[in-house]
Amino acid sequence: MNAPIDANLAHQLRQLWYEHGMLLFRDQDIDAKGQIAFSRLFGTLERHPLEVTISHEHPELFTLENGGDRDPFNTAYYHGQPTVGRLDWHMDLHYTARPNHGAVLRAVTIADEDGETGFGDLARAYEGLDADQKSIVGKIEVAYRFNMQRLDMRFVDLEGYEPGPQSPKKPSDIGFPDFADAVYPAAVMHPVTGMRVLEIVEQFLDRVIDPERAGLSEAQADDLLRDLVDHIRKPEFHYFHTWQSGDVVLWDNWRFMHCTTGTRPGVKRLINRTTIGAGDVALGRVLKG
Repeated sequence: MNAPIDANLAHQLRQLWYEHGMLLFRDQDIDAKGQIAFSRLFGTLERHPLEVTISHEHPELFTLENGGDRDPFNTAYYHGQPTVGRLDWHMDLHYTARPNHGAVLRAVTIADEDGETGFGDLARAYEGLDADQKSIVGKIEVAYRFNMQRLDMRFVDLEGYEPGPQSPKKPSDIGFPDFADAVYPAAVMHPVTGMRVLEIVEQFLDRVIDPERAGLSEAQADDLLRDLVDHIRKPEFHYFHTWQSGDVVLWDNWRFMHCTTGTRPGVKRLINRTTIGAGDVALGRVLKG
């Protein structure tokens, strides 16, 4: 990535990105500036709205750090074991109704164990639905509600979970803004590839909008969302990445969800992220009032 990339190679890389949705580059000896330059091959970079995690030296970078000052806020317990930075399946900026097109992650400091990042292909998940499921998914919209308390997230797996003593109760507790609910069609057409993408991820998922329009009661709509969340959790849609020094990962955030397994307290892990903007594309809408 330190070598010049001409227009032809850049085009090939973009085509591979659209085809596969995720690319992994091993043994890359690049710095922050190199990551920023590489990321710009795939679109205009945008500043992440969660300002407290942005690099002061390079505002295009969003830092994902374990083993730092924010660990107490990011620590929770799973079956009695403290874990830092574990995140459920989600799509970045989903809560804004304008998720970014993609992102690049670069390993700066890797954890000695754990600290994996999982990726899930929601285009393949859509294709994995049967005809009846595709029909009902095509008739509904789903709402996502930004929430700092995992216990209030309706469709995550809470078995064995306990919040940490400093887990934030509201966004302002850790300097995050609040967001209105975001609404999406349950199946979205990818703006570039035309693929159908199942717009269902467990983090922040809250409800079906006006389920009676699709002939569903609220209880039936909730059961449908539980079934769809179980569907996206199937391992055949997933890849879990174990980080090595020099790894750079690019993914299509309009197609892939991702998660993190977290680390033990005190374990150092630092990943730098650049955000490839959505441009004029809004996959969802903000729910007013």
